[in-house]
Amino acid sequence: MAQQRNSGRQSGGQILGDLQGKLRSVTGGGSSWFDWVWIGGALIAGLVLMTTSFTAIEPGQVAVRINNVTGGLATVTQPGWITRLPFGIHSVYVLDASPQTFSMHGSKTVDDLEVSELTVRASDGSNFHFSDTTIIFQIAGDEAQTVVRDGGEERGYLKWMRPYARAILRDEFGRESTISVSNPTKFGEATERAKSRLNELLGVHGVIVTQIVTPRPQFNDEYEKLIEERNKLGNQLEVIKSNLAAAETSRERRLAEVNRDQNRSIQEKRTELESALATAIAAQADATREADTYKISKVAEGQAALSAAKQQAAELRGQLEANYRGRKAEIDAFRSQPVERVMERLGERLRGVTIAIEPWANDANPSRVEVEKVGGAQ
Repeated sequence: MAQQRNSGRQSGGQILGDLQGKLRSVTGGGSSWFDWVWIGGALIAGLVLMTTSFTAIEPGQVAVRINNVTGGLATVTQPGWITRLPFGIHSVYVLDASPQTFSMHGSKTVDDLEVSELTVRASDGSNFHFSDTTIIFQIAGDEAQTVVRDGGEERGYLKWMRPYARAILRDEFGRESTISVSNPTKFGEATERAKSRLNELLGVHGVIVTQIVTPRPQFNDEYEKLIEERNKLGNQLEVIKSNLAAAETSRERRLAEVNRDQNRSIQEKRTELESALATAIAAQADATREADTYKISKVAEGQAALSAAKQQAAELRGQLEANYRGRKAEIDAFRSQPVERVMERLGERLRGVTIAIEPWANDANPSRVEVEKVGGAQ
């Protein structure tokens, strides 16, 4: 089996031998210097084809392979070797996808990534500048074909940075006044707005801005002195605010202590009053119970006395009625008796009584009789 495989596959020496044999047959069979020249040229051509058919991609790089026959684009983001067909069939462009720096400083432009410093006209009409502004950007690896298509070969995309960055930074920082741009909060907001707008414009071309680093804006000397004075006053204001905050904290602490003490006093007084109220309620309940008991006993006594009085009254009424009936019977009986009997009875009643009769008129029937009590008789 090994011999069959070897017979079907020639070694490098055998190939050179076959080439020499063919050259000898062409040149008449003798060996000459032309054989070696032809072999050397073939080897050099092979090496050239091999070296030009492979392109190395280092870490931090991305490649775009263009098929010039079909017009197709392919993006390669993994480091390593990629193949390309010779004779202009494939074109390969290797781009730097690592973070890059675009700087604006100094008074003149050096290249596409180093230009003159940024000057801005504020919204109130004054001017200020940044001594050194840095924008960190990079190519989005999977958008490398967009970068090549829109920016051209090699580093054409770098030419976008200067006009876009300068225009957008001037626009966003120009919205602020000299007062607001000195405020770190407003300054940071303007920086973020500029970053968002740059990404909106450059992102469609495959470039991403990751960070914008700007120093404090600088003004003329007189205004710088005013800013410094303002910062001193601002520091004093912060100290005053801190003191006010400390005083407010102390005040709240003291108020809390006073409230705690007052709450404790109120709670103690409330407990005392609740205890007194409970005692008063208990005393009221006792007094009410005693009053109810006394009322019940007195009502019972009164009802018993009333019942006894009613019974006694009924008895007395019966006695009176019996006496009345007896007297009436006597009177009725007395009325039916003759005058002699009446006079006799009257005499018995008037025994021991002297009656003085003085006539007042010549009338046989006296109209006035005076009775004088003598002794125990009536």
